[in-house]
Amino acid sequence: MIETPGTDAPSSTAQAQVDWLVDASARVPLTDTEIHGHIAAPLLTASGGPNAFNAVLHQLGPLTLNKILESGPGHVQAAVSGRDGDYLLRVRVTSSGLVDDVGLTPDEAPLSSWAQVDDMLSELGARVSFAAARIGPDGRCELVHGVRADTQRPIGSAFKLYVLGALAQAVSERRASWDEPLAIRDDYKSLPSGRLQDYPAGTEVAMAEFADCMISLSDNSATDHLIHRLGPDAVVRQLDLFSHQQSRANIPFLTTKAFFQLKADQYPARADEYLALPERHRSAALRELERLPLPDVRETWPHPRKIDQIEWFASPIDICNAYAALWRFDQPEIDHALTLNDDGLNLAPSRFPTVWYKGGSEPGVITLNYLAHTSDDRTLVTSLMLSDTDTAPDKVGIALKGQTIIRGAFDLLTSQG
Repeated sequence: MIETPGTDAPSSTAQAQVDWLVDASARVPLTDTEIHGHIAAPLLTASGGPNAFNAVLHQLGPLTLNKILESGPGHVQAAVSGRDGDYLLRVRVTSSGLVDDVGLTPDEAPLSSWAQVDDMLSELGARVSFAAARIGPDGRCELVHGVRADTQRPIGSAFKLYVLGALAQAVSERRASWDEPLAIRDDYKSLPSGRLQDYPAGTEVAMAEFADCMISLSDNSATDHLIHRLGPDAVVRQLDLFSHQQSRANIPFLTTKAFFQLKADQYPARADEYLALPERHRSAALRELERLPLPDVRETWPHPRKIDQIEWFASPIDICNAYAALWRFDQPEIDHALTLNDDGLNLAPSRFPTVWYKGGSEPGVITLNYLAHTSDDRTLVTSLMLSDTDTAPDKVGIALKGQTIIRGAFDLLTSQG
C-alpha cells in the first residue's frame, strides 16, 4: 500500500474507517461510489481501482474486529480475523477522513531459523528463488542465505529499479537532473497502474516526480517516459553497471507499452509472431508496436502469458546488486522514491529507520524486493521471486506469506551480527 506522511485527522475518523472496512468486507462487491467515498484516490489507483479493491476484500473477508491496539492522530492499528487467519490492520486517513494507507500484516510468531524460512518458501511452489544478504563495507552484496538465489526469474515491475538506476547514472554524469522538467506525451503513455496516463499532453513534470510515481505507484507511463528520455540502451547499460548476471536476457529492452501490445492485444498471435523473429529484428518490431494505439484493457488477463519469453528477468542476487549500487549513489531522490511505499511490510521504524521496496507482478509472476537500513548502520537486502507458467498464484495470499518470510529474514539477518 502507499505510504504517505501522517495527518492530524482525529483517531475517531480512522477508527470509523476501520469499522467501515470490517463491515464492507462482508458486503462485496461494493459500488464504485461507496469505495470512492472512503478511499483516497492515490491509494485506490495504486491498488488497481475499485474492482481490485473489491477482489482483495472478498479474498480476505469477511473480517472480524477483535481489538483496537493503538490509535493516534489520523491512524489506528487493530487486531482482526479473516478467512485465512489473524491479522494486524493499520489504517491511516487524510485530514478529510479518507483512507490513504492500509497495511495488513499476518499476526504470526516470528521465524527463528533459516530452516523455517526454507519451509515456508517450499510452500509457495516449485519455482521460487530467494536471497537474504548484507551490503558489506565495500558496498557489495554478501549472500547470507539463499534458495536458488542466482536463478533468473521474470520480475514484473521490479525492472523499474534499473530505470531508476539509469536515471541516477545520467544525473551523476550530468546528462540529466532530478529537477529537469519532462513533458507528458500521448505516444509515451501506457496502461495503469499509475496516474500520469491521465495527465494532459504537454504537462511538465520534474524527473524526480516521474521517479517517485514509477517506483511507489509502479506508474507505467512514468516508466516509459523515462525510458524514452534516457534511451533503452542506457537502461541495458545499467544492467551491466549493476552487475546483472545475464543482462542479454533483457535485450531488446521492453517498454511497458510494448509489453501490453504483446500480451493484451491479439494474443497469442502477435506474441508468437514477435518471438519467431530473429533477435536482431526484434528492436524494430518493438518500435512498430509502440506506434500503435494502446489496447483497450479493462482487466488483467487471468492466466500466465509467456512469462518466460516476454518479460524482464533477474535473479535475487541481481536485485541485491542493484540495490547495493543504488545505495552507493547516495542520492536523496533515490531514497525518497524507494521509501514512499513499503507495501505494508511494517518493519519497526526504531530498528529499521529506512526501508526500500519495489515489487512486481503479472499473472504467474510475483516478486517482493526490499532493502532495510538498521538503526545500528547495517544495510540488508531480501528478494523473493515466484513464477508459475501454468496458473496465476493468489497474489494477496502469496504477498502476505512472502512478507512473513521477509520479516523473518530481516530479523535473522540482524540477530546474526
